[in-house]
Amino acid sequence: MPEISYVRGDATAPSVKGVKMIAHVCNDVGGWGKGFVLALSRRWPEPEAAYRAWHRGRASNDFGLGAAQFVQVEPYVWVANMVGQRGIRTGSKGVPVRYEAIDAALALLAGKAVELGASVHMPRIGCGLAGGTWARVEPLVTERLVRRGLAVTVYDHGG
Repeated sequence: MPEISYVRGDATAPSVKGVKMIAHVCNDVGGWGKGFVLALSRRWPEPEAAYRAWHRGRASNDFGLGAAQFVQVEPYVWVANMVGQRGIRTGSKGVPVRYEAIDAALALLAGKAVELGASVHMPRIGCGLAGGTWARVEPLVTERLVRRGLAVTVYDHGG
């Protein structure tokens, strides 16, 4: 069975051939402005615009925890906006990450990646501002993506 590849670098600039899906976790309150999304927005305006429109129209669409939105940003590059955190702050209810929502969104991502024949690229999703731990997220990535035969690369930023 394939395994997750870990590399140092920028998850917004995968250097492999073929169709690429860049996956990341969003919150469920429409906030976009900290963390990995800033790197996405520096490269392409479409993921943020699509996410904000999706959130605005949430009364009549599937926006919510566990949902995923797929935005094509280049002929062979897509971005997966995955709603995997409740709110944006750590407080009395704990950290914002929702592992079950990440799991559900990863299942949707797997289906889309298989359909497109895409490799999957991501930072350590759910582990930055969302406050999650990679020890809890990695098995979800393995189960939902790697076990379906998808090539997954996880990027650690910096030198």
